[in-house]
Amino acid sequence: MEPKAFRDVFDQLKPKLLRYCTYRCGDPDAAEDVVQEAMVRLWRRNAEEPPADPAAWLFTTARHLILDGEKVAGNRQRLLASNPVHDAEPEPADRTLEREQERQRVREVLGRMPDRSREILMLRYSGFRYREIAREIGIAPGSVGTLLARAERRFLELLRPSGEDAGR
Repeated sequence: MEPKAFRDVFDQLKPKLLRYCTYRCGDPDAAEDVVQEAMVRLWRRNAEEPPADPAAWLFTTARHLILDGEKVAGNRQRLLASNPVHDAEPEPADRTLEREQERQRVREVLGRMPDRSREILMLRYSGFRYREIAREIGIAPGSVGTLLARAERRFLELLRPSGEDAGR
């Protein structure tokens, strides 16, 4: 679908889709987010294979997004009910300072590492899977484990204070 044709579909269907989503969500802001996400998915899908009926596809996608959101909210409520959050005592100032110094030390060590090693560590510890890391870095998926292990080892070497025994 050409950008103009997509714009026409957007202009024609957005008001109807927004009304539907607002009715289903009960929250105009959440409905706007759902409509936006559905439209983005339509745009991406159009690049691959445009749906035969964009209106039906959009409403189905919006409905699924709303149901997924309700499911996530229900799960969150169950988790909160079974694991209530208690007000924690304020952290002592000396512990806050220690933690900030630890963060600064980690940033310095990461800054001294090669770009690729640093990127692999940051992606992995941000929750990316090996396949996603491989795609992002531009390497073979089978290489991620080895490169990650080397990067972790190098990170620990740089983090260790000089003179500390490596056998610890």
